[in-house]
Amino acid sequence: MIVDTHQHFWRYTDEEFGWISSDALRRDFGPADLAETLRAAGVDQVVSVEARQCVAETEQLLADAAEHAFIAGVTGWLPIAAGDFTGHLERFADAPKLKALRHVVQDEPDDAFILRTDFNRGIDCLEQTSLAYEILVFQRQLANAVRFADRHPNLRMVLDHMGKPERGRAGGSIPNEEWKRLIREMGQRENVWCKVSGLVTEVGRVDFRPYLETVLAAFGPARVMWGSDWPVCTADLPYSDWLAACRAVLPEECFGKTAQEFYKLRGE
Repeated sequence: MIVDTHQHFWRYTDEEFGWISSDALRRDFGPADLAETLRAAGVDQVVSVEARQCVAETEQLLADAAEHAFIAGVTGWLPIAAGDFTGHLERFADAPKLKALRHVVQDEPDDAFILRTDFNRGIDCLEQTSLAYEILVFQRQLANAVRFADRHPNLRMVLDHMGKPERGRAGGSIPNEEWKRLIREMGQRENVWCKVSGLVTEVGRVDFRPYLETVLAAFGPARVMWGSDWPVCTADLPYSDWLAACRAVLPEECFGKTAQEFYKLRGE
């Protein structure tokens, strides 16, 4: 059983997806576009992750998941910092494939957004549910993400895209020391997992082994899970090549067992 824990669907518009820089990605991507890629790579299930911060996006992802069995779970978006957040949680309480929420903290102008009182009040409410939380930050925000994890030791969290490391030495092949230090520190928080995804977008087509080994040493295989970041990754590297690069370094449990346990996925 191989689970891809990070992929996106979207209906492209310039206004909503201004962060997309590759012409190859400026089009719609839906379940039908991904299905053949999964079959060719031998991937059994995926977790669809929000790419647009609105409730309608979460609704659409859940509708896609209801229609396509290979979509085993959804990481959606709800207004965590809003005063009516609990009402949104109640509305989606009976959505079995909603497994986690995330907020695009990396794009917030305040690098300390993740420590804000209103946001953490919402996270306190999230802790009372079965949902997990996905941390999306740049490396410069990682130290605050560690503090955030300490505030919520009972909440299952996963660090997306390995904390988006900045390019290191030797053209990016050697990870920078600050990222390595922060990854080791985050790995000491036992309620935090790490998602191996999105690396080629951050550091380019380099030797990924030093990055993967750093994460594996910090978190251990029981808290490391593989994700493709499809279709974003395809602008820089074919899906199958990224999977092969990771399988050359990471143990098998990182490709299925860890994800199934973290997201509470059904195994069929």
